[in-house]
Amino acid sequence: MRYLNHEVDLCVVGGGLAGFCTAVAAARHGIKVALMQDRPVLGGNASSEIRMWICGANGKYDRETGICEGLFLENYYRNPNLSYSIWDSVLYGIAVNEPNLKLFLNCTCQKAEMDDNKIVSVTGWQLTNETYNTIKAKYFADCSGDSILAPLTGAQFMMGREGKSEFNESIEPDIADTKTMGQSCMMQLREYPEKQEFIPPVWANKYPTDADLPSERGHFLDKGQNFWWLEVGGDRDTLHGAEEFRDELLKIVFGLWDHIKNYGDHGADNWAIDWVGFLPGKRESRRYVGDYIMCQNDVETGGKFDDTVAYGGWTMDDHKPLGIYYQGEPTTFHPAPSPYGIPFRCLYSKNIENLCFAGRNISVTHAAMSSTRVMATCAVLGQALGTAVAQAVNDGVELRNIDVNKLQQTLLYDDCFIPGVERKVPTLTLEAETNAPVLTNGKDRAREDNCKDKYICKKGDEIYFKFKIPHNITEIKIIFDSCLEREYDNMPCRYSLKEENYKVPKTLVKSYKIYADTEDGKILIANTECNYQRMVKHIVNLKTEKITIVPLETWGDENIKIYLVEME
Repeated sequence: MRYLNHEVDLCVVGGGLAGFCTAVAAARHGIKVALMQDRPVLGGNASSEIRMWICGANGKYDRETGICEGLFLENYYRNPNLSYSIWDSVLYGIAVNEPNLKLFLNCTCQKAEMDDNKIVSVTGWQLTNETYNTIKAKYFADCSGDSILAPLTGAQFMMGREGKSEFNESIEPDIADTKTMGQSCMMQLREYPEKQEFIPPVWANKYPTDADLPSERGHFLDKGQNFWWLEVGGDRDTLHGAEEFRDELLKIVFGLWDHIKNYGDHGADNWAIDWVGFLPGKRESRRYVGDYIMCQNDVETGGKFDDTVAYGGWTMDDHKPLGIYYQGEPTTFHPAPSPYGIPFRCLYSKNIENLCFAGRNISVTHAAMSSTRVMATCAVLGQALGTAVAQAVNDGVELRNIDVNKLQQTLLYDDCFIPGVERKVPTLTLEAETNAPVLTNGKDRAREDNCKDKYICKKGDEIYFKFKIPHNITEIKIIFDSCLEREYDNMPCRYSLKEENYKVPKTLVKSYKIYADTEDGKILIANTECNYQRMVKHIVNLKTEKITIVPLETWGDENIKIYLVEME
C-alpha cells in the first residue's frame, strides 16, 4: 500500500469528454493539471467501454470545433479501420503527452478534505498499483457525470425532475419526483459476406414475436440504428444500481439479438454481434447548483446571456424513466433551437468556493439537461471551463470574478464558437493588404448555405498579406475548411462491409507552404506536407513585410477552401 501526495493548480475528477477537454484546455493555457479517471480509458460514454457516438448541436453549421473537432480529425487520420482501441489511444495520447497534465487512470475519487466551504484536497484509490493519491489544488472540477464531489463536500445539488411550477417548465411533471433517464448497455454489429448464425445464452430473455417487445421500438437494421432504447433504471436508483442494471440489460440485449436473428426476417442474415458493452452508459444523476440554474425556457429562447461561453443545439431529448418497459415512444424530442447559449454561471458551485463542473452535471434543470447532456456539448463546456480556470489562476482572481469578455475572446481564438459573440481580429491582421480580405473578417465558419465567409482558390495560388512597414510576427494561425456540415461523427454504431465515411474530410488542405519576405530575402518558414487539422498555428518570431501562403493539395477536393488567416 502506498500513499502519494501531489499538488497542482487544477484537479479534474472524471475523464469523459467534458473532463478530458477541461484538463487539456487548462494545461494548454499554462497551469498544472491532474486528471483523475476511475476507468482505464478516457472518453466516458464515447470510450471503447460504452461506445456511444458523440452527438451535439443539430444546426447544419453548428458542429463543435476547438478541442472536440481536433479529436475527430485526429481519429479520422489515424483510425481508417475504425478501431475503438485506436480511438481510445487518440484521447490517451493527447492527455499523456501534454506537459502540464498528469494523468491518474484507474483512480477512484473517495475522499475530499475541506476547510470550511473550500476543498483542500481529494484522495483517489488507484487499484492497479495499490496507491492512494492525494491531490491538493487551487480548483477542483467535477466532470464525473455523477457529481461524486457533491456528497463528499456538501455542495448543493439537484436530482430528478422538477415540478412544472418550480421553473415554469411546461414539459416537466406536475409534481417533482426523483425519476431520471435510465442507463444502456450498447451493442455493435458487423456485416459479413456470408450468413451468420447466433446461438443465444440460456439466460437471455426470450422475445419470440414482435408483440413480446415493447411497442414503438424499431429493431430492423436501418442506417444509424444503435439500439439506444435498450434502457433501464430511470424509475429506480440510477446512482447505485449500475451492477443490477447491467445484469438486466445483458439479458435484454442478447434476447433482442436472438429475436432479430432467429424469429422472423429482420434483414440481419449476414450480421453478427461484434461487441456488447458490460459497462452501462448513464444519462442522468446529480446536477450541481451554480450561481444560475438554466431551464427549459432559457433553452427555448436561445440562451441569450452576457456570459455565454458554450452552446448546445440538441433537442430536449427526454427519455421515459421506465426505459424499455415503457409501452410507447421511448423518448420525447421537445424542440430546441440550434444553437443556444449556455452561461458561465452554470459551471461553478453556488456554495463551495473552489468547485466547478462541466458535462451533464452542470447547473441546469432536468428539462434543460435533456439537451445539454450530449457529449459534444459537454466537450465545449469542458474547454470553456478549463480555459476559465487557467485564466483565473494566471490572473490571480477568483473563478466567479474573472473577466468573461476576455474568456470569450480566448475561446474564440482557440477555434471555439460562441453564439452571439464576435471575435476581435488582431490589429496586425487588419492592417495587412491582402488579395483575400474575407480571410481577415474574423468569421471561421459558414452561417448560411453559401461561401461568402470562406476563401476559395486553386491549388498553387498565392495568398499574400503585405504590410506598409516590416512588422515583428510571432504567430500565424490558419483555419481550414473541415466540412462542418458533414453528416457523420467520430465512430460508427455498426460495421458495414463497405464504409465511405469516417475519413479525413476532402475539403481540408493537406499540404501548403508559407513564405516571408525579410531583409535577407524571401524565406520558407513552413512546409507542411500532411496536415489533417482544421486549425493550425505556426510560431515564427521574425520581422517581415509580407507573408505568402501557397496551398498545394487537399484531401480530395479540387478547390482550396480556407476560412481565416491571422497574424500576431
